[in-house]
Amino acid sequence: MPPSNLAQAPSSDTLLEIDSTRPLCPLLVADVNALCDRLEDAQGRTSAVIRLHGTGPAENWPGSVGIDLVSRWEKALRRLEQGRFAKIVAIEGVCSGPALDVLLTADHRVGAPGTRIAVPVNNDGVWSGMAVHRLTNQLGGVHARRIMLFGAELSEQRALAMGLIDQVTKDPAAVAARLAERFTRLDPSELAIRRQLIIEAGVTAFEEALGKHLAACDRTLRRSRGEFLGADGNA
Repeated sequence: MPPSNLAQAPSSDTLLEIDSTRPLCPLLVADVNALCDRLEDAQGRTSAVIRLHGTGPAENWPGSVGIDLVSRWEKALRRLEQGRFAKIVAIEGVCSGPALDVLLTADHRVGAPGTRIAVPVNNDGVWSGMAVHRLTNQLGGVHARRIMLFGAELSEQRALAMGLIDQVTKDPAAVAARLAERFTRLDPSELAIRRQLIIEAGVTAFEEALGKHLAACDRTLRRSRGEFLGADGNA
């Protein structure tokens, strides 16, 4: 990949903090969209580092809100999930509510010792947002049923074993920053293609998926031979 395509290390403009106990509100939606704006303006030359933290489960998530705000939140999460940039989260304390929603959109998840993943439940049951869909796709129906039907709180070791987090370290923020710097060396469009192939794999038949995988392979082979030019004219 030419030097002009190499990404830069993450800056303060690519950082975001989400508190697990924060209720759903327009400002929360705006914060996620603003992060996406900054990363899209960077055109894939940097990665997002998102710090998720909390002191307890989000027992009243999402709070007393209307369905319009819920829809805007889900659209912001989808935008974050599909962005042509890497997303690394650093988790400390309790990851619940909005932090859990963001966690499930991330490409890599780094937890601290003592981290807990909490799916709160109230009298109406577990909130039926798109976290249910993402958890089922990422963990499978058995794990999702155990977690999402009646609520659950997972230790960092159980979350690690299930694949909800990828590693545990004493300084997740520092590790996340190093990973973000490394991941920015990847081509952003190729990263987005591979992420989409993974997301679709669980719901797409082999024969239907084959063409998309072959197209991605062809792009890689052509790039290695210097035959492929992107929209910016770079290989």
